[in-house]
Amino acid sequence: QVQLVESGGGLVQAGGSLRLSCAASGRTFRTRTMNWFRQAPGKEREFVAAISWSGSSTNYAASVKGRFTISRDNAKNTLYLQMNSLKPEDTAIYYCAAGPDASWPAREYDFWGQGTQVTVSS
Repeated sequence: QVQLVESGGGLVQAGGSLRLSCAASGRTFRTRTMNWFRQAPGKEREFVAAISWSGSSTNYAASVKGRFTISRDNAKNTLYLQMNSLKPEDTAIYYCAAGPDASWPAREYDFWGQGTQVTVSS
């Protein structure tokens, strides 16, 4: 079992930065592919970024590539998303999700956090 708790969301002006964190409980965090998703009002949830269990491989949605950076600290059981050059269209609830194992890329997600709101004003 893995419990995921996101934090770090908030209100920021366009062009600003935020760093999201996802704290994981359990012993298996370090063996799982981890992901960030987001869901804007009235839209479907969409993939944002993924990172392999070791952190050696990452993948990004085209809309955030070059602006967002996913990372992880397995010693701290924590996943991060550094978001720079934020745009109003980045406004959404951001969720972290755990894949079932180290498979890359993950095709399914066993556990989800409750989400953290990010609002970017123009």
